[in-house]
Amino acid sequence: MMADSAGLQFVSSYAFEAMQKVDVASLAALSDPELRLLLPCLVRMALCAPADQSQSWAQDKKLILRLLSGVEAVNSIVALLSVDFHALEQDARKEQQLRHKAGGSNGESILVSQLQHGLTLEFEHSDPLRRLRLTLSELLSIMNKVADSNGEFFLKSSELFESHVYLDEVADVLCILQAELPSLLPIVDVAEALLHVRNGDWFLCLLVANVPDSFNEVCRGLIKNGERQDEESVGGRRRTEALRQLCQMNPSQALNIRAMVVEECHLPGLGVALTLDYRPDTPDEAVSPLVSYVSGLLLGTNSKVRTWFSMFIRNGQQRKRESSSVLWQMRRQLLLELVAILPRSRSTHMPNDGDMVEEASAGYSGLREEHVVKASALLRLYCALMGIAGLRPTDEEAEQLLQLMTSRPPATPAGVRFVSLSFCKLLAFPTLVSTPEQEQLMVMWLSWMIKEEEYFESAAGVSASFGEMLLLVAMYFHSNQLSSIIELVCSTLGMKIAIKPSSLSKMKTIFTQEIFTEQVVTAHAVRVAVTNNLSANITGFLPIHCIYQLLRSRAFTKHKVSIKDWIYRQLCETTTPIHTQLIPLIDAYINSILTPASKANPEATNQPITEQEILNVFQCSAGGSRGGRQRYSITTQLLILYYILSYEENLLASTKQLALMQRKPKSYSAALMDQIPIKYLVTQAQGLQQELGGLHSALLRLLATNYPHLCLVEDWVCEEEVTGTLPLLRRMMLPSNTCRYTQSQLHQAFQKLPSSSPRLMRILEHLTLLSPGDLIPYAEGLTASMALLLEPAVPRRILQTLNKLWMGLNTVMPRRLWVMTVNALQPSAKLLRQQRYTQNDLMVDPLIVLRCDQRVYRCPPLMDIVLHMLNGYLLASKAYLHCHLKETADFERQSQTVSNLGVPGQPDTPEVTREELKNALLSAQDSAAVQILLEVCLPTSEEQQQGASTESLLSSIGGPLPEKLKQGSLGPRARRGVEDAEPEGGLLSDLREVQCLICCLLHQMFIADPNIAKLVHFQGYPQALLPLTVAGIPSIHICLDFIPELLAQPQLEKQIFAIQLLSYLCTQYALPKSLSVARLAISVMGTLLTVLTRAKRFSFFMPILPCLVAFCQAFPPLYDDVAGLLIQVGQVCASDVATKARDIDPLIARLQYLKEKPQGAVASGGGSSKLTLPQRTAEELGGADPDVQLCYCVEATFMDIISSTLHGL
Repeated sequence: MMADSAGLQFVSSYAFEAMQKVDVASLAALSDPELRLLLPCLVRMALCAPADQSQSWAQDKKLILRLLSGVEAVNSIVALLSVDFHALEQDARKEQQLRHKAGGSNGESILVSQLQHGLTLEFEHSDPLRRLRLTLSELLSIMNKVADSNGEFFLKSSELFESHVYLDEVADVLCILQAELPSLLPIVDVAEALLHVRNGDWFLCLLVANVPDSFNEVCRGLIKNGERQDEESVGGRRRTEALRQLCQMNPSQALNIRAMVVEECHLPGLGVALTLDYRPDTPDEAVSPLVSYVSGLLLGTNSKVRTWFSMFIRNGQQRKRESSSVLWQMRRQLLLELVAILPRSRSTHMPNDGDMVEEASAGYSGLREEHVVKASALLRLYCALMGIAGLRPTDEEAEQLLQLMTSRPPATPAGVRFVSLSFCKLLAFPTLVSTPEQEQLMVMWLSWMIKEEEYFESAAGVSASFGEMLLLVAMYFHSNQLSSIIELVCSTLGMKIAIKPSSLSKMKTIFTQEIFTEQVVTAHAVRVAVTNNLSANITGFLPIHCIYQLLRSRAFTKHKVSIKDWIYRQLCETTTPIHTQLIPLIDAYINSILTPASKANPEATNQPITEQEILNVFQCSAGGSRGGRQRYSITTQLLILYYILSYEENLLASTKQLALMQRKPKSYSAALMDQIPIKYLVTQAQGLQQELGGLHSALLRLLATNYPHLCLVEDWVCEEEVTGTLPLLRRMMLPSNTCRYTQSQLHQAFQKLPSSSPRLMRILEHLTLLSPGDLIPYAEGLTASMALLLEPAVPRRILQTLNKLWMGLNTVMPRRLWVMTVNALQPSAKLLRQQRYTQNDLMVDPLIVLRCDQRVYRCPPLMDIVLHMLNGYLLASKAYLHCHLKETADFERQSQTVSNLGVPGQPDTPEVTREELKNALLSAQDSAAVQILLEVCLPTSEEQQQGASTESLLSSIGGPLPEKLKQGSLGPRARRGVEDAEPEGGLLSDLREVQCLICCLLHQMFIADPNIAKLVHFQGYPQALLPLTVAGIPSIHICLDFIPELLAQPQLEKQIFAIQLLSYLCTQYALPKSLSVARLAISVMGTLLTVLTRAKRFSFFMPILPCLVAFCQAFPPLYDDVAGLLIQVGQVCASDVATKARDIDPLIARLQYLKEKPQGAVASGGGSSKLTLPQRTAEELGGADPDVQLCYCVEATFMDIISSTLHGL
């Protein structure tokens, strides 16, 4: 309360509430002094005509009149109200205009004539009107001065407002003036003016009490016009005190006024003062209002508010300590609250060793459970005050704070939180520990933390205790990661504090030398229990964070502490959603296994997880016992899988460094990898991507690198058919009481084929409704009896259903399924010898897949399975050889380097040779597979007798072919039409279907590696297959790129194959590029004509002459070049046999005529578009000279070209 109004009686909160509610009964209960303050409003209420005409108000008005009848001062107020206020207002406005013109100087006054005495005496001797004029004149003078002051505070000495004798009368006049002249005297402006006179707060409270509905308006106006820092100036302090008095008069609005203060960021002292004045109903049950308010300002999200209040704290500390200062009142109150919750036995006296023993036995008086939450809130508040607002604690505050921080709470979750906050506050503000006694107290408390951590964790029932934080901080100190400690402290406290790394030097010394040496840290970390059911839902600092940091700093290997068991146990105790620290932990662990901590000690590495431990995790997984519940979660299995794949990849990537250090860590065996259901686990992970974070994508990356055969594109497409919506709906419709077939029933149905076909079909149809995972137990039964399906009379539907089931199983257990299938489809001779292949055998030699029973080659559903496996094993073989080369090359090169010292260039030679050999082997494998498959496409002798032909596919896709092209190299023999070449059943035959499947695979192989296509065509294959390959393999057009190179080969066979291939490509792909290559081929044929011997000429031109017909049909512009070439061939042959055959000479003339006048040949043929030659007997052709045969063939080719060309027109 202001000193100048100390003796005055203010309006009580009871009286103000009665005025607000117009509670006449309460007003009647007021004492005379209290009632005297409210007379202006009550008199006006009684005399003025009311808006409320109700009976109840009429009764209340009578009570008010009765209440006023006994008060003498009422008469003077009635006299004031009988004045002509309209004339008074006019005079006041004239005076304001006069003052404005005069520049604000106090000259002539219209309201008040020249005063004879002082203002007080004039007021005493004046009538009511003059009293009103005197007060109004003085008030307007102050208001004008406030308006002209530009915010600078002044205190006007006014005799009228200072005389205690007349304060009541002046207050009456003031209230009446404001009530009757509201437009001239706005209440907010009047309130602002009253701050600049003595006793202003008393007048202000009285004015507002007589106009109670203006309370919020007045307060908001005063706050808006207030200073940003109220403690800095006299005006600010007066404003704060006035508002504080107003809120004491109306305490129900105090918190709303405080909210206005924060909203405007003005008068911070007022906000604190109102909080200090506020007394909650239940002070002991919750955190105090002061702690809540100040914490909200400093730790809230509004940075503007935080900065504003921080400035209040900083500025307040610069002034001398004053008991009247709001800041010091706040600090005193906070200190009192802190001391109130301190354990009673705490003191700064440090016991000696004997005392410690006694204390331990007697029990330590710790923090009471009901005070723990309050203590935590106080600690966070002091952290915010010191770290954000820059509060410098006094010695007393520092001492009591340290006592609170080092107190020992009960083992509850709140207690764990309190200890964590205390520990972080010690790190954030190490200056709180200044004396040796305080340092010893802190060391004792830290030692207690280490000792009690495990008990706290178990008793409090929390997973994240303060023990992990201790370990983590110790590790950060050892590795000098001070910035990480600062981040940890800020995140735990929940605020951003500027902590200098240099301030942590004392704490670092205590931690690293007294409490937590590095060896103690590592030994303790291994003994820390793993977190049960670790998942991302468990927040805070866990043992996994500590182990991760220790792994990164290589502390375990440095001190020879085995961490393998702890990591394995923690991986086994995981669940979804996956904790973000698990994958980095595995990566750091793998790095510590493969990379020594230092070059000086290459053996300083961690031990890898054993194969038996890994097998234990997967023993109940896919393919295991389906009845019992899985012992380990899918998360554990996926993490162990990630560990193995990542370990193997890192091992390969580190071979060079390991070779230099003469180290060779053990790789996991192929037998182990065969027992892990990799594809099944990855499929499961696909459905849990949201909960597994980045684990699924990491596994896919590792699979694509190390197991490409498990990432086939067609597999992903097939999975959609197996796991899509339609199969799901079918399974949902499967009744629960449906018949369950056993594996033995399935086996018996297979054994009794073909008589048991209907029963087998029912079983297989039922199995199609099961999910791939549920099919796993039937896998062996389905594959073992595959060979029985090759017998005749087995329905095609059974084969197709088996294919569907196999593809479903392929999505969950591909590698084991492939091995079982390959072994089941062996020829009967091998089956009798019981020769069983392993996964490793098939990766080393993928062609084993094709050494199956020959009947598979004409069974499309099983051939589809064989091709799928072949493609997978070819990819697996590439990955296997790459890994094998990588594993052995660096170590062998290292030994070569040692043995070939001084020989420049020598060490690199074996490496290059090995890489080339590997590539040559892979190319040989791929090309051999292609050649075998192409050979499968050829019809057998039985199929040839039935009329099957490889041309059927081409004829169906590419349309009719020229007859000469269909003959191939048949020469002038009798030709058959395409329709004669088709089998009796049309195009739908097993051979045709197998050809389509093989062409599809070859198409994929050629796209994946165009070099395979080049190698196969340089090797060559039967000409009879060319119609099939060109029509059935869309990517074969890439052969146009290397046909010129093939034509340049010295072997005639390759040149012939190139021209025959080109003829089919030109027919299938009539492109500009094909035209240019065809021109080149014709040019090469012309060149070879001039250099080949007679025998070679016959063997070269006889098979390729029919190809010229295809060139001309595809590209008519080539007609002249082809005709010229044919005449040239005819001339060369005719010249050689001029003396042997009489009918050769006219041949040249006929050819020239055909070239120049092809239309004439048609006309002479009677207009028929089909040209015919004289039929020659087989004896004539067979017994003729080769040149004669070639001549006749040239003529026949000429006629075919003309015929096909004109037929096209």
